[in-house]
Amino acid sequence: MEGNKGWLALTALAPIAWGANYYVTHRFLPPDTPLYGAALRALPAGLVLLALCRRRPRGVWWRRSAVLGLLNVGVFFVLVYAASQLLSTSIASTVMAVSPLAMMLIAWPLVSERPGRAHLAGAGIGLGGVCLMLLTGAGEVSVPGVLAAAAAMLVSSFGHILTKRWNADGTDVLASTAWQLTAGGLFLLPVAALVEGPPPALPAPALLAFGYVSLVATALAFVAWFTGLRHLPAGTVGLVGLLNPVTGVLLGTVLAGETLTLQQLCGLALVLAGVVLGRPTRAGRPTRGEGRPAEPPRRRRLSGAGQRPGAR
Repeated sequence: MEGNKGWLALTALAPIAWGANYYVTHRFLPPDTPLYGAALRALPAGLVLLALCRRRPRGVWWRRSAVLGLLNVGVFFVLVYAASQLLSTSIASTVMAVSPLAMMLIAWPLVSERPGRAHLAGAGIGLGGVCLMLLTGAGEVSVPGVLAAAAAMLVSSFGHILTKRWNADGTDVLASTAWQLTAGGLFLLPVAALVEGPPPALPAPALLAFGYVSLVATALAFVAWFTGLRHLPAGTVGLVGLLNPVTGVLLGTVLAGETLTLQQLCGLALVLAGVVLGRPTRAGRPTRGEGRPAEPPRRRRLSGAGQRPGAR
């Protein structure tokens, strides 16, 4: 259980950083260059991680990096931007809060993790808490915005579970994260130049904001998230992701002077209850009905020669 607490704490860094990212992006970054914004978020993060791991993709990981970079970075970042422009923060966050359920259902066929009753109950309670926090009845609902948010949620959920499956071959999480961020940034950069023209001039506050968005909310957050996916069930990781809208609400209260109502406090309590309910009960041994984290198959002991060290 102590080991699971450590992985949960590490994984929680990602949604907390992403929740703060909404405020930083809205407050300091240019609103009319989404493609450049996505590229400048992804590419520096990927290059920094590449410098740290000093490894290039090999074999099948060239193709995998391209696919994951397109899903988790290229398409996802642009869809999130479109949703944030077309919807109020409350509606967009509520649509994205369905991701724990989506991750559980996608993880079932892809990594053989059957969602347990505790995970499903936690997801339902957490989603109810997010709705209670964010749905205030203010703002009109844009159908294209809802479709963009739903598409972003589905694309990221599928991409994250696909990352979990492919990382099960023992590939270093830092390296695979660096490869997909770099690939996604390289996809976005020429498209941004073609569609949006020259890159925008950025004042000092915007440059500092991009430093946070790229290094903390992308490089650090993605490594923490994918590390959690390797060591914890996808249902548990998805529930931890509900800390994203919680962080947004709390930052709005602290930094933007918004009032935290009794309704929001009750919603916050429900979200935290959902996260706690869906946590693993024992390290390495999920509760009945819970899916196990995907692991590479263990080698059988073979008598005689012919088995190379490290072969799978």
